[in-house]
Amino acid sequence: MANMNFNTAFTPLTVDPDKIYDYSFSIIKEEMGDHSFTDEQWMVVRRIIHASADFELGRSVIFTPDAVEAGIQAILKGKHVVADVQMIESGSGRKRFQKHGGDLHCYIADPDVWAEAKEQGTTRAIISMQKAVREHEGGIYAIGNAPTALLELIRLIKEGIAKPDLIIGMPVGFVSAAESKEELALLKGIPFITNVGRKGGSTVTVAALNAISILADERAKEEE
Repeated sequence: MANMNFNTAFTPLTVDPDKIYDYSFSIIKEEMGDHSFTDEQWMVVRRIIHASADFELGRSVIFTPDAVEAGIQAILKGKHVVADVQMIESGSGRKRFQKHGGDLHCYIADPDVWAEAKEQGTTRAIISMQKAVREHEGGIYAIGNAPTALLELIRLIKEGIAKPDLIIGMPVGFVSAAESKEELALLKGIPFITNVGRKGGSTVTVAALNAISILADERAKEEE
């Protein structure tokens, strides 16, 4: 077995979650090296790397300049969060949204979404985005699995039907995933967080969403 250099604050048998997080983040900071992210953007990126152990993915993350602040403000104002798949719904810290008046919603498994998708011969992800836009004004859209959901949301924005406060668009896959993120990167007037290429997924989308909700909590405490 290769030698492992653990400092005195950490051993392989450590079970304190705070120490594990702190040590993980110190490794990430050291291995990442120099970068151009702002301090708040880095809080998001390091959680993405922590969730994926993928520095290439982390380095490819793209933010509009106002993205993190837009997400913080949306949460503090009680805006809702819409997820494309239930994995994001189950993985997010929804209590942080609820205490500010919002909640997290995922419509992809709703019976009416199933029925309409079948009738129209399209994906449930597309229909779920249409339903979300009808149900909520603004809010945060967290899309980590379905490129068709992201492409549909972009279409609705361009047609003036939707205006999210923030899009976290990081779908994973081989069909349209990279292309959907390229479309998002060209979008004007809407704050977004995305990445380049096929990589992504629900896990890293949850990581980004949780990072922003933690920053929102910290902001709320500062303003008390």
